[in-house]
Amino acid sequence: MTLPGREQGLEFRPITEADLAAWYELVLRISEAEKPPWHDQPEDLANALSSAKNDPRQNTLLGLDESGVPRAFGRVSKNPGGDKAHVFGGVDPQWQRRGIGSAVLSWQLRQVAKRFAEQGQSPARARGFLEADNAAQRALYAAQGFEVVRYFSEMRRPLAEAIPDIDLAPDLQLVRYRPEQSEAVRLAHNAAFADHWGSEPRDAEAWANTVGHPQFRADWSSVVLDAGSGDVVGYQLASYDDEVLTKFGRREGYTELLGVRREYRGRRIAAALLADALQRFAEAGMDYAALDVDTESPTGAVGLYDRMGYRPTHRSMALDRVL
Repeated sequence: MTLPGREQGLEFRPITEADLAAWYELVLRISEAEKPPWHDQPEDLANALSSAKNDPRQNTLLGLDESGVPRAFGRVSKNPGGDKAHVFGGVDPQWQRRGIGSAVLSWQLRQVAKRFAEQGQSPARARGFLEADNAAQRALYAAQGFEVVRYFSEMRRPLAEAIPDIDLAPDLQLVRYRPEQSEAVRLAHNAAFADHWGSEPRDAEAWANTVGHPQFRADWSSVVLDAGSGDVVGYQLASYDDEVLTKFGRREGYTELLGVRREYRGRRIAAALLADALQRFAEAGMDYAALDVDTESPTGAVGLYDRMGYRPTHRSMALDRVL
């Protein structure tokens, strides 16, 4: 891979497993300055380096100062045959506004073009995700030709408010998630999100990172079964990030994934799953429930969350550049 040249005193190379601790410290420094609602955990960084689909020797980049301290990073992630490649990166707050972010993003765009060419696909599309209030990152991406293509809202609900009772039809059964259901839930997720903007099927590797993540809470997660066939027709997968408590002072149960197969929509399954999640969060001593939603979701998700008492707290966005 062609690395950026020496940029403002940084030397660039691929990220290795030996860099994990120092890389995470860089992520924490960036997070402390930019105050995003979430940042990568050590397990997320380790998963990026162990990906069979995205060789870290070709798809990661670390910029180190003269003392060997990481000051910038970038990585590219693409599914085989996927119609876009995601770009992730950051620069140490003390090293920003020196052109380093531009150099990293330029390298990422070259790598995106290379990945698409290797897979015989055209056009090449790079996608980044930013917090709406991060003006510096927005300017960086705009300067590189990215345009906003979608908005997302994080929504939160106080658990002190009354939790509704949602009854399901007799042919539907809501049960607590069990690990042996993992593959059936993965297939249900891929079916449920087949008509969602930007979604691509989650393979076994990506799914293992979801249900094997330390923040995943199986005891707060549930599925809805077709009582006749036993098929998974809906699911709610939850997580808990203790940094929300230490940073923001609130205990928060988070719905990572919520979906219903298309042929079962309109039967209050999503509402029942959410009500069940709210009850589980409350019983565990949480103060709030939260989730993230595509503001243009075709399933009416925003309206559902509003009726269930969730309110938007901040926005993020997806930006694309077609190469």
